[in-house]
Amino acid sequence: MRFLGNKESIADRIRELLHSRGLFGQGLSLFDAFCGSGSVSDALKDAFRLTVNDIMTWSVLFTRGRVKSFDCTFEVLGLDPFTYLNGSKTTKRGFFYKNYSPGGSKRMYFTQENAGRIDYFRWQIEDWRQKALIDEDEYAVLLASLIESVSSVSNTAGVYGAFLKKWDARALKPIMFQKVGALMLPSLGIEHRRGKIEDMIEEVPCDILYIDPPYTQNQYGTQYHILETLVLADRPQISRITGSRPTAPYRSEWSKEYKAHMLLDKIVAKTQARYVVMSYSNDGILSKDYIEAVLKRYGKPETLVCEKIEYKQYLNWKAKEDERHFEYLFFVEKRPADEVVYEAPLNYVGSKAKMMPDIRANLPGKIDTLMDVFGGGFNAGANIPAKHVFYNDCNFFVMRLIQSFRNTDTYAYLMAIRRNIQKFGLEPGNQEAYVAARRYYNSRPLAKRDITLLYTLILYGFQQQIRFNSDHDFNNPPGNRWFNDCVLAKFISFARHLKEQYCTFMQDDFTQTLGVLKSGDFAYLDPPYMLTCGSYNDGKRGFGGWTRAHENALFSYMDALDAKGVLFLFSYVEGSEKGENENLAHWLSQCRYKVVHVDSAQGRYGRRKEILVKNYE
Repeated sequence: MRFLGNKESIADRIRELLHSRGLFGQGLSLFDAFCGSGSVSDALKDAFRLTVNDIMTWSVLFTRGRVKSFDCTFEVLGLDPFTYLNGSKTTKRGFFYKNYSPGGSKRMYFTQENAGRIDYFRWQIEDWRQKALIDEDEYAVLLASLIESVSSVSNTAGVYGAFLKKWDARALKPIMFQKVGALMLPSLGIEHRRGKIEDMIEEVPCDILYIDPPYTQNQYGTQYHILETLVLADRPQISRITGSRPTAPYRSEWSKEYKAHMLLDKIVAKTQARYVVMSYSNDGILSKDYIEAVLKRYGKPETLVCEKIEYKQYLNWKAKEDERHFEYLFFVEKRPADEVVYEAPLNYVGSKAKMMPDIRANLPGKIDTLMDVFGGGFNAGANIPAKHVFYNDCNFFVMRLIQSFRNTDTYAYLMAIRRNIQKFGLEPGNQEAYVAARRYYNSRPLAKRDITLLYTLILYGFQQQIRFNSDHDFNNPPGNRWFNDCVLAKFISFARHLKEQYCTFMQDDFTQTLGVLKSGDFAYLDPPYMLTCGSYNDGKRGFGGWTRAHENALFSYMDALDAKGVLFLFSYVEGSEKGENENLAHWLSQCRYKVVHVDSAQGRYGRRKEILVKNYE
């Protein structure tokens, strides 16, 4: 049958890819989450136990019919249903005759004769089912065959969003009840669901997730409403010249920009599958860069595969001719959930995102309450598992930014960023537009400054720095960066992760947090370094800097934590090309804390020697 996004042409390649990864013959299960016309499930039915799903009922039944076609014998029925239905001349003036043919309407989806035959076929299949003459698999095979048959005589351009105003030659042919096209292979078993994948992804057990989401703004509920009515046989209230059933239940957020980005992040993060396979068009809403960024975050980068397959694109009357179109085929093996790092969408000096494996390896075990004392970009605190997380930072701009990622609806936030970009004409290197946006932001009273505009300015500023003057005006100069897909991927994953955490936000000096913590709690400390300096906290931007006095106060603070029974992990730099921190060395020599040396990092001032200090084994 004709179907938007049909994967018939790449189903064999998907089979080859999974076979090459050694996944055949292992007794694995595969979740075909957007089964559509069932091409991929049909190609894999002899290799994996299948669970199929789609938002459209007809797609699920059509796929099930294809998968089970070889296995069905119609033994109880006692006859060949295809020969029987084609041999009968019976017609019925039912729902299709009255609503989708000139027999009872002005709609020209089918000729009167074919519509009458469709009503008869549908009635007879249901009658056999009600009399228990066919089982559920045989029922699915017959409905799939009816869909196939209807597709061959429909007076449409390929989908059912509208009918042609003149009869196409194919529509004038008498309908024949033909068996659904399927591979002559037995299936290892199939379960089916119907609904939105984002609502069920955590509940579906599977070893392999295959996703082929919609990639344009076309809504399949509108394009295939007739097939849904055909399989449901529910005589719905129809409207408009197209005779469409209500399509609101079938509307997919995957056809909306940013919504699709958010959904991909969620399902790859939440699926129980160990392996993820995805096919997508280069003409789609999601870019190749964005998809790869998501798959690398939740998968093992060394296992990532991206193949580029040329195909002939479906062109409707609105489409422009284009010589080349591609289908991307992605594969990745997921990493364990406790190895995933959620990176803040900020270019934050001193970020610990890359140091998280070392930090996690040195955690004390199960943590109930965590205090990220110098929260900053929150790359550490957000990635340390705890029941309750306290974020603290004396820089209230940074604190409010992180808080906004958690408290603001992610889609609304992204749309606000888009409006800011469009309003001021922001683009890489456009200094005039950037300065105008910055001037507008700074002109507002401090309490009324738009946090989404601040974030937008950061994205388009020099090196995406967070920089203010002594009056708390944002003063980072224009830059050549922008809100690209890699930043978008970080933003969506980080915001979703924060929304799932129990967080409390504070903006105190670190010394004031001691009273919040009690024995058995855990504190992570990543203060500014004596041997380096960030533009957001250098003492010249309306916030206190970091001096020897601050460092000594920090050492006393950690000693007080230890005396109180609070566990702590302290990350710092003991030396760099600028020299050694003798004050730190002296403090460490006076206490019993354990020092862990981690790999040296390349910083602004050359190589630096990172250490972790902890007061527990």
